[in-house]
Amino acid sequence: MRLRFYIDPDTEQPHIHRHGVSELEVQEVLARPIEDSPGREGARVAVGRTRAGRYLRVVYVPDPFSRALFVITGYELGESAKRALRLRRKMSS
Repeated sequence: MRLRFYIDPDTEQPHIHRHGVSELEVQEVLARPIEDSPGREGARVAVGRTRAGRYLRVVYVPDPFSRALFVITGYELGESAKRALRLRRKMSS
């Protein structure tokens, strides 16, 4: 899977770094999301767990021309978001 990242103009680094998230963690979540749903303005929102056990939300836009995903941001879920995720998973099984 090809990924491109939004570059923060202040740091010239991927924006996800501001949230303490690495490119590898984003790749792990996007490879096996727990949830992947429509977001705003054509974006998608994936939620998943990294190999290290962190739960992340990744906002991205599929690029059908380059077959890449453009990652806008990614950040760790807070405790209430993790509880809501567990509840949704429990209700769907």
